[in-house]
Amino acid sequence: MDLTVPEYAYMFGFLQADGHLAKGAGHKGRLTVEINARDVELLRRFQKLTPYYSSISERTRSTNFAETHTSATWTLCSLEARTRLNELGLPYGRKSGTITPPGVEFSPRDYLRGLIDADGSVGFTSKGLPFVSLTTASTAIAAYLSDYAKEVTGAARILKRNTRDSVYNLFYTVELAQSLASHLYYADCLSLERKQATADSLGTWSRPAGMRAAHTQRRWNEREDRVLLELNSAKAAADELGRTTQSCNLRLWRLRTGQVPLPSDQ
Repeated sequence: MDLTVPEYAYMFGFLQADGHLAKGAGHKGRLTVEINARDVELLRRFQKLTPYYSSISERTRSTNFAETHTSATWTLCSLEARTRLNELGLPYGRKSGTITPPGVEFSPRDYLRGLIDADGSVGFTSKGLPFVSLTTASTAIAAYLSDYAKEVTGAARILKRNTRDSVYNLFYTVELAQSLASHLYYADCLSLERKQATADSLGTWSRPAGMRAAHTQRRWNEREDRVLLELNSAKAAADELGRTTQSCNLRLWRLRTGQVPLPSDQ
């Protein structure tokens, strides 16, 4: 499993989120992945990528969400395969809060797509706005997606666990979701077919006329800092620079308290 290969990077991300590695007596143990039977084709792809014997089974049962639910389970028992996965960062037992991005070189967008296919969502909100999201209990995973998505979209996210489940919910909407989805779900990549189709459909959305444009942060420069210090008035500087009084007041406070450096000629 060379994680620089897109298919293996994706597969490993999916396994970290939705797989379960269990130990048995001696060297016995197994890896299992259970998903909705409608997505069984993905398990068949995993089976072909794995040079060890594995099996796929289906079962139908009642759940809290449906009277009947049919799932498909991929099972892999090879000790060598399990050892490799464990070395790469798939823990035995409970893992939701402890998984981290691989410590070896890997293909990041394929790895993240695997995580999102397993534990995330791609689609449209009830208001018809495109979105991409990931729910995770792992601080390392949340931080990695946040940093990577910032490089792709330019948007930063403040990491904070929710109070109900103590998990992170990273959520990207409108143009940010379109950019992230088109980057992660590229043509002919390994993915859940239904999420690939949904990701492709996000590109058809366009901002309605009259809908307020997404806010883009305007960075301060040295010339503006000089004007602000010379005028020494947030209101006067706001008129001069075309900024809000609140923004000028906050910047002036930061300059005076040393939280940001003074212009070079000050």
